[in-house]
Parts: sequence; C-alpha cells; structure tokens
Amino acid sequence: MKVKVCGMRDGENIRQVSKLGVDYIGMIFWEKSPRNVTMIPSHAGIIPDTTRLVANSETPSCYQRVGVFVDEMAQNIITRVVNFKLDVIQLHGHEEPTLIRNLRSTIDPDLRRGIQIWKAISIMDRNSVAIYKKYEDCVDAFVFDTKCTCVGGSGKQFDWSVLDGYDGEKPFLLSGGIGPDDAARIRDFKHPKMMGIDLNSRFETEPGMKNVELLKQFLTQL
Repeated sequence: MKVKVCGMRDGENIRQVSKLGVDYIGMIFWEKSPRNVTMIPSHAGIIPDTTRLVANSETPSCYQRVGVFVDEMAQNIITRVVNFKLDVIQLHGHEEPTLIRNLRSTIDPDLRRGIQIWKAISIMDRNSVAIYKKYEDCVDAFVFDTKCTCVGGSGKQFDWSVLDGYDGEKPFLLSGGIGPDDAARIRDFKHPKMMGIDLNSRFETEPGMKNVELLKQFLTQL
C-alpha cells in the first residue's frame, strides 16, 4: 500500500517524514490553504522560483513529489513542476479534461518525462463517485477526498462504502480525514483499485507540520 503525506512545506519535517519510508510527499500550491508553499525570489531574473524550505539539494529523493493545485493557471503549474521537480500533479479544482490533456502534452516529455496527473474527486455520496468518468481517459489516478468548503484538509471522512460504486480502471488513493485511529479500518477496507492512502491534517501539530512520531506509530500499525 502506497502512503502519501500531504500538506508539507518545512524541509526538516519533510526529511524526518521521508525516513519513515512514505512513497509520496504532497506540497500544496494554493494561496488560500494554511499549508500553502510560498515561493521567494532567487534573484536569478524573471520569476520567483524556489522556496527556502522545500526546494533544496539536501532533500532526499526516496519519495515522489506531488504538487497539489486548485484551478491554477497552466503556466503556474508548469513553473512549479520544473522548479520543484514534481513527479505528480494533483488537480483539486474544477479543471476540464482539455486542460489536463494540454498540460500533459506540454510537460511530457520535454520538461518532465513521465509526469503523472491525478484528479481529486470530492465525495459526498454515491452520485459523487460517478464524476470520475469525465476524467478517466486523461489522468493516471484519482484521489477520493471528502467534499467540503475548504478543498481538502478538513479532517472529515466520507462514507468509504460508497466507493463500491467505483468501477473504473484507474487506481485511487483514499483520502479525507484519515487519522491515527484508522489503521484497522484501512486494513479491513477492500477495493481492487485502491493503491494507497493520503494523510494530512489529523497528523499535524500545526498546519504544514507533521507529528513524526504519530505517523511512525500509525504506519507500524498499518
């Protein structure tokens, strides 16, 4: 089972979490999020292109980097793919399939060969699951998250049983309010297309900072 820890932005915290053997580190590039990764000028010229906390050569490469975007302009996504060496783009807004196809053709192979694109689907009930059909032919995976006003990071869970209605071909990550007490529930949850889980707010000491010991205990139980 793959594990993604999302909403990270502190370099030292990322290094500590990466040592736990997680597969993906998620960085949120959305200014309305309290976990937003902000960029600072490098004085190299045209655009802000780095952050003093994340994009540095000391950060281990044993995990894949996921950039989370919400209805962002394509050029801003491309800039962050290049500057943060993203392996995965996670789209968490109302992006249209045409944008996704154009984004992939622009990035792969010239800028980031093999870039993956995931689409987050906000789940409220069984009808919500069917939205995946709009995107199945243009993304690599789905992230099924809890529908909320804050676009993720709410700490609330949806009814996982509604995913019985997912009969697509693409794999998915289970997201939305997974916490330290959910290891047994996750072990018991079975779906042939579930590839892993997405952890965020319920493992935090504050927005953007993860409790490493709590994550370690949870992963051991998992």
